[in-house]
Amino acid sequence: MSDEQTPVSQLGYEEARDELIEVVRILEAGGQDLDASLALWERGEELAARCTEHLDGARDRIDAVLGDDDAVGRT
Repeated sequence: MSDEQTPVSQLGYEEARDELIEVVRILEAGGQDLDASLALWERGEELAARCTEHLDGARDRIDAVLGDDDAVGRT
């Protein structure tokens, strides 16, 4: 992982997911000092929340489309 990280709020789903996978891999491998481990864990929490935001947004979009289709079918 690079020292210069893109703000989590600017990451797309795939970018956030891939970085989260890398964070988990590093944490599971161990060998980090406490401060580095905590920083990684905090970044991982932010990345997980960002992934959830993207998935919730996709779910809302799907529900909106399906809801629109149901409304059309009833008229």
